[in-house]
Amino acid sequence: MQNPFTLTFGRSPLESVERPVQINEILEAFTADTVNQQMFIITGVRGSGKTVMMTQISNKLRADANWVVIELNPATDLLSSMLSKLNSNQVCTELIKSAKIDLSFFGFGVAIEGTVPITDAETAIIKILERLKKNGRRLLVTIDEMTNSESMKIFAGAFQIFVRQELPVFLLGTGLYENIEELQNEKSLTFLYRAPKIQLKPLNNGAIINKYKTIFHISQESASQMAELTKGYPFAFQVLGYLTWNHDGDYHAVLDEYEQYLSEFVYDKIWSELSAKDRMVAKAIADEKNGKIKDIRGRLGMETNEFNPYRKRLIKKGIVSGEMRGYVYFTLPLFAEYVIENY
Repeated sequence: MQNPFTLTFGRSPLESVERPVQINEILEAFTADTVNQQMFIITGVRGSGKTVMMTQISNKLRADANWVVIELNPATDLLSSMLSKLNSNQVCTELIKSAKIDLSFFGFGVAIEGTVPITDAETAIIKILERLKKNGRRLLVTIDEMTNSESMKIFAGAFQIFVRQELPVFLLGTGLYENIEELQNEKSLTFLYRAPKIQLKPLNNGAIINKYKTIFHISQESASQMAELTKGYPFAFQVLGYLTWNHDGDYHAVLDEYEQYLSEFVYDKIWSELSAKDRMVAKAIADEKNGKIKDIRGRLGMETNEFNPYRKRLIKKGIVSGEMRGYVYFTLPLFAEYVIENY
């Protein structure tokens, strides 16, 4: 039997723990009769399941005949790519033909006699969206790993125009906290501040236990121990499951390999992206086992107003949890050990 877990980022595994509340929140907003929200951004630390969640939502809407779903590559010219994807979509192709929208300037189709070719991608997209609206259809655009590129800024500006014109276009993007923050800080793109951000938190512990228990046919206690090792981190859930499957269900035998995979696949990258001060604060959190902020500040020699910006940034990055008042702790399994070893 095939291993039901995967080590590949972004790929939907055969076995996963879904986030029904957050998925339904987005689906209900996008499919509402009266639309109040046309954009959601999913953020979270690397390996938190952003791409998988976006794919699950895309697939649900793609199965609805009233929806057209396209995926854009953030490394390309997004408006040109969007127009190309719309032109190659079967539903949109028929609408373009029936409305006699001349896209020959872009190399699509043929020139239409008596019709002036459209020479601006944004204008062409608006024409297509107007036809979709007239036919009672909606368009979902997905962009994985949004960054503050020039193409992204141009696209976001155009999307704002689409929304103002009440066109049936919806955007679902994913990105790391720092990339989204940098993008929305652009003066012309302040509307992104109002876009709901869904920060992915740890998976439900009970759901993880049930998955491991069912897949490996192990006791509740063993499944609980495995779940504890993951701390609800989606990539860790996949890695531990993958390695355990390849060792005939013996998770004890894979713990060293499990730690190595987390370090090499994720933690090295996360650590490299932290500032020197962020690392210093992380080291103090790792050293102070009780997680008490007062003790951590004492170790660092910081006052509250000096410590708080670093605490907030590490929380927004998804590395630290501050849900318990007066305490902080790492959300990632074995990350404290990694910090101590690599500081």
